Amino acid sequence: MPKIVDPDARRLEIAEAVFRVIQRDGLAQASLRSVAEEAGLAIGSVRHYFRGHDELIVFAMRSLGDRLEARLLGHLPDLLDPATPRSRRQEITEALLGELLPLTEQTRAETDVWLAFSAAAKNRPDLAEEAVRMYEGVRALVRRVLDGANEAGGLLDGLDLAVETERLAALLDGLALSTGRTPPELMRTVLRRHLESLRCPE
Repeated sequence: MPKIVDPDARRLEIAEAVFRVIQRDGLAQASLRSVAEEAGLAIGSVRHYFRGHDELIVFAMRSLGDRLEARLLGHLPDLLDPATPRSRRQEITEALLGELLPLTEQTRAETDVWLAFSAAAKNRPDLAEEAVRMYEGVRALVRRVLDGANEAGGLLDGLDLAVETERLAALLDGLALSTGRTPPELMRTVLRRHLESLRCPE
């Protein structure tokens, strides 16, 4: 009996190979052949799931964004629950926003790959759409976090939340760009200090 392959799982498996090639060798080296070799597949198998290189790269970029989005949204129910104690909400906020920073081996790898995709998106309209989706999604999430904290009475009075959303998102962007240069613990401290500057005294 022929082996049954889940096509969605196989496509994600190939996307993971794309990530490894990009992190190790750069996006320019993520050809169909090199990705197939990385995935341990024949190039014909990769072509079975993707019509060409462009479709593969767009899919990989989208799947990376989807993976990050799922992790971020996983933090929201407890964060936005009015019954969650303030101290716990602070911990969850730092953990949620920390998903966007290169603090662990996994998130450092994801950051490297995402930065490569973002740089390529400047000259590739097919990738630009995904880059915009992530850009807008991060800012919407940051605004949602700040709105929730404000509604719970945890922020200073009189803050312009539109401005604070951009300030916090820009801080996250800047820290992500410093991957490999700024130690993870310092990144955590910078994020924590910024969040503390927005909170009203208990």
